[in-house]
Amino acid sequence: MKRIIAQCIKEIAQFRRDHLTLALAFILPFITLIIFGFAIRLESKDIPLIVQDFNHTNLSNSYIERLYATNQFIPKQWSGGNPIRDAIDKGIAKAAVIIPPEFSRDIQAGKNTRVQVLIDATDVNNARVIRNSIQRVTNFFMQEHGLLPPTNSITARMRLWFNPGRLESLYIVPGVYGVVLWIFPSLLAAIAMVREKEKGTIIQVYASNISATELLLGKGLAYLLIAIIETLIVMILGSIIFQIGIVGNPITLLIGTLLFLMDSVLFGLLLGVRSSNQNAAVQGVSLVGFITSLLLSGFIYPLNNIPFPLSLAPNIVPARYYIDITRDAFVRGTGFAGVWFDLVMLTILGLFFFNVSRRVLSRMQLPN
Repeated sequence: MKRIIAQCIKEIAQFRRDHLTLALAFILPFITLIIFGFAIRLESKDIPLIVQDFNHTNLSNSYIERLYATNQFIPKQWSGGNPIRDAIDKGIAKAAVIIPPEFSRDIQAGKNTRVQVLIDATDVNNARVIRNSIQRVTNFFMQEHGLLPPTNSITARMRLWFNPGRLESLYIVPGVYGVVLWIFPSLLAAIAMVREKEKGTIIQVYASNISATELLLGKGLAYLLIAIIETLIVMILGSIIFQIGIVGNPITLLIGTLLFLMDSVLFGLLLGVRSSNQNAAVQGVSLVGFITSLLLSGFIYPLNNIPFPLSLAPNIVPARYYIDITRDAFVRGTGFAGVWFDLVMLTILGLFFFNVSRRVLSRMQLPN
């Protein structure tokens, strides 16, 4: 234990003397939190919409007002005679609604009238949102003017659980915690391990009587403490800036965070053991760590949308399980009943990273 503590103290002393590493540890995670927290938005808003009204009656004006009253569309002006060519093709608007000249006359006569809707389907999800929104507005407009008979046989009374205000920060920010706390602790640990090789001091370690387990535990303990400080800074500032708080049992979040930070540090040490220089270590964290935590963790895209066999990859991504834990702690609040499996998987993955690192490092040590 004395050797482990001595190794930990040495790592912390080296960490404190490196100002660039200090900035990497405490400033960049906060910047990443701000960028991801404010920039990533999954709900489509302020969609530019052009309406070409050939009717110019009170009825057509009422329909146009209903379209913009959803607060989902914003009006766009156009100067050409063809909304497809002048607006959608040039990216001025994402959709165009064309109201025919006989719009009000056909409605008053009880005839079917058609409104042409042109949608830019480059973004399939955005196009689906636009289509559904315009369809709902049209149905509401028809009911309001007695054109669509109400159906009272089934009444759906909907209630939004966990996030009734539909605040995207409640979904995005807990996910950002998983991405940030996976990237930066592992990056620091990987650089610290590789630095020993580049400076040649790793030979002294190999020649000494310190074991691979003691070396990994000493370095891991040092960067685990640093990662805990990172976590406190990121979560406290995130809660203040985005106005989110813990709604469930904080014990699951504490245990899950500790396990996840251990996984992150051990993953960084594994990459450091396998890398020959800092560039390789940084690239490994960027490619393996960042991309998987961003795209294969459920942070943005639902995991059930990933096709087989790539859908098997998220099972070994620790960020996937930690994001479930943070979203449960900050949004759902179910506690151990909802996240016990995630805690078990984080433990298993941590033991795997440690065992692989220990085996690789043991082969590199000089024989007695």
